[in-house]
Amino acid sequence: MIGAARRGLLVLALSVATASPSIAGPPYVTDDPEPTDTGHWENYLFTEVTHVAGQSARPEPGIEINYGAFKDTQLTWSFPLTPNPGPGGIGVVWEPLGGGVKYRFIEEDNNGWRPEVAFFPQVFIPVGPANRGAPVTELFPIWLQKSLGPWTMFGGGGYTNNPGPRNKNFANYGIALQRQVLRNLALGVEVFGQGPDTTTDHGSAAVGVGAIFDFNDLWHLVGSANTGISNAGADQFSFNLALKWTP
Repeated sequence: MIGAARRGLLVLALSVATASPSIAGPPYVTDDPEPTDTGHWENYLFTEVTHVAGQSARPEPGIEINYGAFKDTQLTWSFPLTPNPGPGGIGVVWEPLGGGVKYRFIEEDNNGWRPEVAFFPQVFIPVGPANRGAPVTELFPIWLQKSLGPWTMFGGGGYTNNPGPRNKNFANYGIALQRQVLRNLALGVEVFGQGPDTTTDHGSAAVGVGAIFDFNDLWHLVGSANTGISNAGADQFSFNLALKWTP
C-alpha cells in the first residue's frame, strides 16, 4: 500500500510546552495544521518498521527536513537512506522521495471555538533502476486542530492520486487526541484509515498511540506504534522512531 502510514513522513514533534497549549502533529499518522515557525528548521532522523503476516519486517530509515519559509507556510522534504532489493534481487527499489507545502489559512481562536486549518498537498516520487512507479500526489488534504488546556484534538483527510496499472485513487482520514501529561512529555491516541489503493484491494483502518519527549529546546525523541483493525492482514504492526533536531 502507498498509504500515509508507510511513507515515513510521520516524524514531526512538539515544542517544549509550559503553560501554553501543546502543539499537535506526528509522529502520529494523522497530520496537523501547525507549520514550522517562520525562518526555523526542524530536522529528523527516523526509522520505520512495518510487519505484515507472511512478510519479513525491515527498518526503513530516512531524513525529513521542514522549513518555515514564510508566515504560516512550511516546506517539507523527505529522503530515504537505504535501498531495498528489486524484484528477484535485481536492481534496487528506493522508498519514495517526498515533498510538500503546508499552508495555514485559518488561525485558531484561543478564546473561542474556531480551530486552526491548513492545506498540505504532497507528492511522493518512486526512484531507483528497478522501480517503474509513477508519482503519487496527495491532493486536497485539509487538517484542523483545536487545543483546550493540556488537551489537543486534530485531524482531517484528503484525496490521493495514485496512477499506475491496477492502481486507483483513494481517500484517507485520521483523528487524534493528545494530552501534555508533563512539561516535557505528551501522549496521544489516534484512529486513521484509507480507501483501497488498487483494484483488488480493500479499504483499511488502524489505531495507534504516540509519544513525544523533549530532552531540551534542541533535541527531542518522538515515536508511535500502530496496529490494523480493518483489512490489515494477520498481525500487522508498525512503529516509527525519530530523533528531532531544532537548531
